[in-house]
Amino acid sequence: MNNITLIGMPGAGKSTIGVVLAKVLGYQFLDSDLLIQKQEKRRLSEIIEEGYKGFKDVENRVNASIEAENTVIATGGSVVYCEEAMEHLKSIGTVVYLKLSLNALSKRLGNLKGRGVLLREGQTLTNLYEERTPLYEKYADIVIDEEGKDLEASLEILLKTLKEK
Repeated sequence: MNNITLIGMPGAGKSTIGVVLAKVLGYQFLDSDLLIQKQEKRRLSEIIEEGYKGFKDVENRVNASIEAENTVIATGGSVVYCEEAMEHLKSIGTVVYLKLSLNALSKRLGNLKGRGVLLREGQTLTNLYEERTPLYEKYADIVIDEEGKDLEASLEILLKTLKEK
């Protein structure tokens, strides 16, 4: 399978880069957060309100069931907690980690709760970043460092790296 799955922290640009990448490659684009909302018939924030574990179970089930070809898949930042989903996404294509520093992310993000970010009680962006970074690196086939780059520069590096792979 030749899908490209984008993983990374909220605010790293998975959906933004994903849409443009899909256009350039002539692929379909799939936002797995929107797929979750469609399948669950409610907003992400409503699912998250029901609790951390419940959301992870839904996220794992939906992402592990994605059947696609020639598709750029933008995932939610928390998908890396879902082992079954990540193994599935790796089996149907290339997983790309869009990497950005904690400092750059905090400037981009603003209010985490308003973005539908999965946080445990008392968890901060710093805790989240430190917890997730090793998981993103574990699952990534390709790492794209976006530090100091705009959309076009990140996209150019990603396309070049994909061609070489």
